[in-house]
Amino acid sequence: MNFLSDVNYLSVIVAAVVSMAIGAAWYGGLGKQWMAAAGLKPEDIEQRASLYIISAICQLIIAVVLFGVIFHVGTFSVYAGILTGFLLWLGFVVPTMTVNHRFQGHGWDLTVIDGGHWLVVLVVQGLILGWMGA
Repeated sequence: MNFLSDVNYLSVIVAAVVSMAIGAAWYGGLGKQWMAAAGLKPEDIEQRASLYIISAICQLIIAVVLFGVIFHVGTFSVYAGILTGFLLWLGFVVPTMTVNHRFQGHGWDLTVIDGGHWLVVLVVQGLILGWMGA
């Protein structure tokens, strides 16, 4: 078993596309609160195609790495995928964002908004990857 040859690339693409949709819905609904928490004004936000391209590439990377972690756990199931996504969020994403946001002088509201987004993304990606399997 070689991880890269066993990647289910269809599941990775589906997980990344769904993650982009989650981000659009999450920040579409919480955009005003997020801008306030981040100390931004609407005129500070510049919509560029490159931002979405970078975001899509990063979502693909996250999905491949999450697939790899589930692969190395050894069990592809919805439960394993959800649990793996949650644990990675809890152990890596939340602590990293917490440190960054504290040093950047942002309040907990930004951490909750961004952290909630990444929780949903990782859990849903884990669900998709665990369900679609290797």
